[in-house]
Amino acid sequence: MKEAYVLLCVGLVVFPAAYGQSPVAESDTYTECTDGYEWDTQTRNCKDVDECVLGLHDCQPSQECFNTQGAFTCQCTEGYNKIGVECVDIDECRYRFCQHRCVNVPGSYSCQCEPGFQLAANNRSCVDVNECDMGAPCQQRCYNTYGTFLCRCDQGYDLGPDGFSCNDIDECSYSSYLCQFQCVNEPGKFSCVCPEGYQLQGTRLCQDVNECESGSHQCAEGQSCVNVHGGYHCVASNRCQDPYVQVSENRCICPTVKPECRELPFSIVFRYMSITSERSVPSDIFQIQATSIYPGAYNTFHIRSGDEGGDFYIRQINNLSAMLVLARAVPGPKEYVLDLEMVSINPQMNYKSSSSLRLSIYVGPYAF
Repeated sequence: MKEAYVLLCVGLVVFPAAYGQSPVAESDTYTECTDGYEWDTQTRNCKDVDECVLGLHDCQPSQECFNTQGAFTCQCTEGYNKIGVECVDIDECRYRFCQHRCVNVPGSYSCQCEPGFQLAANNRSCVDVNECDMGAPCQQRCYNTYGTFLCRCDQGYDLGPDGFSCNDIDECSYSSYLCQFQCVNEPGKFSCVCPEGYQLQGTRLCQDVNECESGSHQCAEGQSCVNVHGGYHCVASNRCQDPYVQVSENRCICPTVKPECRELPFSIVFRYMSITSERSVPSDIFQIQATSIYPGAYNTFHIRSGDEGGDFYIRQINNLSAMLVLARAVPGPKEYVLDLEMVSINPQMNYKSSSSLRLSIYVGPYAF
């Protein structure tokens, strides 16, 4: 019987090397590693080569090297796009990231705001700046507006050409009718003043001060105070002159028993008045009234003396009264003493008498 042989085929099983390692012999001798690896004598294995650290990469200057197992990659930094082998800056301003203005810089961008605004916390939006709280150069008043500010002035001031300063308005130069007498400019306003003998009434009118009523006159004993426009006059309390005798305040009579009285008015009454300067004419200024009425008497009125310039005339109203009329505008200060006479005639009784009114007229220095 033949001897039988069985051929046992021993199969060679090849196990792949672990990732990152090259197959090596079981001996201690160096075995070549694949590209991207080098032999590590300590671990007796192939380890990855960091091409980025060792400068073994071929990345462009505009690229960054990133190491990988057994290799490396070249990538563009943030803000760049890879076009071909080059990294090209991305113009972020094309995408309108900024509210106002965008400034592109290599690899990035920045937002800027228009004057009057500042960049918000998100570095993209713009918020209004309150220049009034930040020392805006307004001299008087500051008003914040969107993106800017406005300067304004107090009443009585004008904004200067620079838009910041305030200049006083000289109100007195604009009109001569602001004040009745005189306008005085003051910072931011004006005031009216009156001449001596007058006081301000309201804000612009002047009113005569009655020194006789206020007691501010200096008339002596035996004198009477007569108020006039802008002042006063002191006159004798008894102005009767011989042959006249005083019978009451401001009234004198000439007794018929005195021979010298036959050609003189029987009575003289003293009156005083004051008128303003340049008064419009013709103007009724004083009414004469008969105090004694005699039946059948016919009364006439005329200016006996004191009107040498013809500034006045008498207009008789009726048998008992007449009006003294200012015929011409009279500038003051000036004083007239007119003797106005009333003549009474009774033809039936062959009676004639007269009485006189001595009227002192003071024309004030002003038209008020």
